[in-house]
Amino acid sequence: MKKIILTLLVAFGFAAGAQAAGGDTVVWDKAPQKTNDLPALQNGAKLFMNYCLNCHSAAFMRYNRLTDIGLTEQQIKENMLFATDKVGETMKAAIDPKQAKEWFGANPPDLTLVARSRAGHGGTGADYLYTYLRTYYRDPEKATGWNNLAFPSVGMPHVLWELQGERQPIFETQKVHGHDTKVLTGWKQITPGTMTPLQYDQAVGDLVGYMQWMAEPSQNTRVRVGVWVLIFLGIFTVIAWRLNAAFWKDIH
Repeated sequence: MKKIILTLLVAFGFAAGAQAAGGDTVVWDKAPQKTNDLPALQNGAKLFMNYCLNCHSAAFMRYNRLTDIGLTEQQIKENMLFATDKVGETMKAAIDPKQAKEWFGANPPDLTLVARSRAGHGGTGADYLYTYLRTYYRDPEKATGWNNLAFPSVGMPHVLWELQGERQPIFETQKVHGHDTKVLTGWKQITPGTMTPLQYDQAVGDLVGYMQWMAEPSQNTRVRVGVWVLIFLGIFTVIAWRLNAAFWKDIH
């Protein structure tokens, strides 16, 4: 029973973090819309394979679906296949499930639909992920050495820390609805990362854009088809209206 409860807690951990983010700690930032930006999606896919797929699976997505964002099967084979050698396979984590259970108490949750499932009153699932991946800070009291403003007491370490560097949040106490509340006013860079803050935000935007696309790969096609359907219906409505007028013009 304890293992079942722990598994459920891990599986819904992102959701718990989303609820925590609605409190006094942090307001979700708006994620950039990149689901139509092929170079950004390709870079996001590369980041996902290198930093996320080590522990998390995306078991409802196949590698060959990456051809939809402009990659060839040869590019996928050469640059994306770390956990399998078949381009038609689903994206399964490189980590051994038995080891994951020993290390974390349960397998890390699947990320295929995380950009759709983590929406809350603070914004969309993409907004949550964009904020979550940019609000890690050093916390020596935690087992991993890291904490997160969007997901307080998070069990996941900051896997992108080499890119972002180490930061500490800066808070000010302000009156909010008559109560003293700590409000995030900025960040102090402790050690630099391999990317500038702007480059890191852009990289996270690419990663979140890819995860948003991965959650519904047919979304852009559906929107394009929907626009043409509406245009057709509009034209057909005008034609039907004029035909109706012509048929009934001599009837009084």
